Amino acid sequence: MPIELPVRVHATTIAIAGCAAIIRGASGAGKSDLALRCLMMAPNGLIHHPVHLVADDYTELFDRDGLLFARAPEQISRLLEVRGLGIIDLEATCEAEVVLVVDLVEAAELTRLPDPSAQVSLVQDVRVPALRLSTSEPSAPAKLLLALDYVRRNGQLPTVK
Repeated sequence: MPIELPVRVHATTIAIAGCAAIIRGASGAGKSDLALRCLMMAPNGLIHHPVHLVADDYTELFDRDGLLFARAPEQISRLLEVRGLGIIDLEATCEAEVVLVVDLVEAAELTRLPDPSAQVSLVQDVRVPALRLSTSEPSAPAKLLLALDYVRRNGQLPTVK
């Protein structure tokens, strides 16, 4: 039975140049914090485009011309929860094409060279490159942004040659 879109998922979403990364993890895993750290990082010498919030806490996925897009539910559009500070209103992008899924895991679960062909299915048969990160690593936002920008430009995660 096909899933009817839009569908709402428990995830925070950020975007670079119209391409989105869905950040998934358990409640309290650090999705919003990781997004905040990413928002503060780019543009820079490695990532030439600014990072924008798409949605925090919940993301709606919808189809546009056969591509999967993400947006914030209207009630929480432009809002980001900053633990210890509260909920802040900030500039956000309305929608972006989903090109990457980031699953938050414990550092011990990470491998040195992950499978670059790893993909997940978010809805129906739509498969998207997948990356596992630990928010406890100081480099987590840089890794996320490098991966998102790489997938945006190349359509896949980097491979070992």
